[in-house]
Amino acid sequence: MVLSPPATPPSGHPAGADSASVRTGSEARSGTRTRVRLVVVMDPIESIKPAKDTTLAMLLAAQARGWELWYTRQDDLRLADGVPQARLQPLEVRDDPLHNWFDLGEAQLAPLSAFDVILMRKDPPFDMEFIYTTYILERAEEQGVLVVNRPQGLRDMNEKVYTAWFPHCCAPTLITRNMADMHAFLQEHLRIVCKPLHGMGGRSIFVVDRGDKNAGVIFETLTEYGSRFAIVQKYLPEIVASGDSRILVIDGEPVPYALARIPTAADHRGNLAAGARGEGRELDDRDRWLVSQIGPALRQRGMLFVGLDVIGGYVTEINVTSPTGVRELDRQFGIRIADRLMDAIDRRLEARARQP
Repeated sequence: MVLSPPATPPSGHPAGADSASVRTGSEARSGTRTRVRLVVVMDPIESIKPAKDTTLAMLLAAQARGWELWYTRQDDLRLADGVPQARLQPLEVRDDPLHNWFDLGEAQLAPLSAFDVILMRKDPPFDMEFIYTTYILERAEEQGVLVVNRPQGLRDMNEKVYTAWFPHCCAPTLITRNMADMHAFLQEHLRIVCKPLHGMGGRSIFVVDRGDKNAGVIFETLTEYGSRFAIVQKYLPEIVASGDSRILVIDGEPVPYALARIPTAADHRGNLAAGARGEGRELDDRDRWLVSQIGPALRQRGMLFVGLDVIGGYVTEINVTSPTGVRELDRQFGIRIADRLMDAIDRRLEARARQP
């Protein structure tokens, strides 16, 4: 069943929902707190790996608090005369990776403004479709919905490019579409890592040595013959022994453990999706210093859940779209990282409810 959105403006009830469970705009402004209603925007839930999926961990934590869950996908979002809407399905989740870990109810068309929180967990690529999605979510944010992470931040803070705002935390890095500049960077640093700016999961990442006869074709491929920007970074050999560590940052504060992703002997890439081995480790002083440099900017810009990728004490990426690693760290250290995120979300909701 697909219902039309109600005729009432932004604070209207979602179509087909129990009106008693809906927090209206006036209730929010008066400080009244009712059951939190959360929408998750994600890739097809039936295709995730539940034993490893961070989004599922978030949904389980929210459901355990009695929050009401609704599910939608990118192609179910829309703007109708400026009103952000989605076709949503009520969602129940279970921590049961071997069987059915979710149940979905009947689809309903509703305004996003009728909900309290939207979790934006759509994986990259960071393309124009992703940007269009942030426009829809930003309209919901303007109507009082807490969007995690903030749509403007998702647009502005490209995971590779945003490292440029913290050069003192990073290894030598060049973002360019000029292939001659890439060759010069390779000559200076002897061994480099080359990546596209829009990918994830270790896709299209190359390690290039000075004298490599494939260097030219790699630069041509990544830049599409000088027509697209790409990133090159000095190769950090520490990745072989200590891995590429994911530090999770919640509302500007670090989770006390990082997930070190150690490449296999047959691959340079420290990505679990590329076969790397995940090992948890406690944060060291350098890790905490890096977070102290970057965390306040993340908090100020409404980026509640971010992953810093660190190799040899240097930040290589700032992951703001859909960071992962929660399930692995929870299992190794007996912590509940998603609960910390829900605490941060709850604090933001409380603060909004107190505002006049």
